Amino acid sequence: MARTRSFLILLSLACFLTLCICDDESNYEDSEGKLFPGFYRSSCPKAEEIVRSVVSQAVVREARMAASLMRLHFHDCFVQGCDGSLLLDSSGSIVTEKGSNPNSNSARGFDVVDQIKAALENECPGTVSCADVLTLAARDSSVLTGGPSWMVPLGRRDSRSASLSGSNNNIPAPNNTFNTILSTFTNQGLDLTDLVALSGSHTIGFSRCTSFRQRLYNQSGNGSPDITLEQSYAANLRQRCPPSGGDQNLSELDINSAGKFDNSYFKNLIEKMGLLNSDQVLFSSNEESSELVKKYAEDQEEFFEQFAESMIKMGNLSPLTGSSGEIRKNCRKINS
Repeated sequence: MARTRSFLILLSLACFLTLCICDDESNYEDSEGKLFPGFYRSSCPKAEEIVRSVVSQAVVREARMAASLMRLHFHDCFVQGCDGSLLLDSSGSIVTEKGSNPNSNSARGFDVVDQIKAALENECPGTVSCADVLTLAARDSSVLTGGPSWMVPLGRRDSRSASLSGSNNNIPAPNNTFNTILSTFTNQGLDLTDLVALSGSHTIGFSRCTSFRQRLYNQSGNGSPDITLEQSYAANLRQRCPPSGGDQNLSELDINSAGKFDNSYFKNLIEKMGLLNSDQVLFSSNEESSELVKKYAEDQEEFFEQFAESMIKMGNLSPLTGSSGEIRKNCRKINS
């Protein structure tokens, strides 16, 4: 099975680098209402090239953007499915998801999505959905930082609504317990393996002080730090994250290689150096999860393979297809 998955990922990487569509995608052409990698082969053949180009330029300008774009895809898919609802601004009856607790002063990269969409509209107007832009940008962000590639099933359409309550309730919080986090994943049709593998995206990017302050000073409400946090690492974090103030101060999610997509994140968890509580509990709170952490720490290829599979699985959550939804001209607002 591992060899088969390795072959598929290598094949997808080859297709990605050469900007081609593999021959076997023709088998999907008549699959109306379903997602498939060659969806835009005739209607917008340069779609993936355009997305990759804009994402690449954005990551060159700011390496952190790769993690930010990947996070947008996660936060979109966990609310109403992968439908681009996160991108909508408040307007009329729509209350934006950007103001939710997980997204406010945190979600970023919307300007890059706007740039991608503008370039796509110039090339093939009214064709490529904002939901597919997010999905492709997440894949490209992985590749551009040294992570795995995969063939992205496409054909999602955009929602005409957003859900602030869904964003507040469906996205795991940094200080959630293991069981709460797992429940948010299983509620989406994802399992424990998906949880651990997808959490590995925290091998790139940063987090704000407000997301991990509790671990440093008052983890259990008794004025004591989290005992699962390595002491010297905690001392270093306290220098950047005081008991009050500095909410927006950033720390690396992966202290060893925040700009490189690798398996260092899992090695950190074993050393009690996961930044967020939601990271560290993967190793400290559940035996099955702990075994997966150890496996991915020892075998980066295994992690990459599972991450690609889980990203495809997450990207297939409740998509709008066929005549449902719309193809927005502007990702921030529904078509008039």
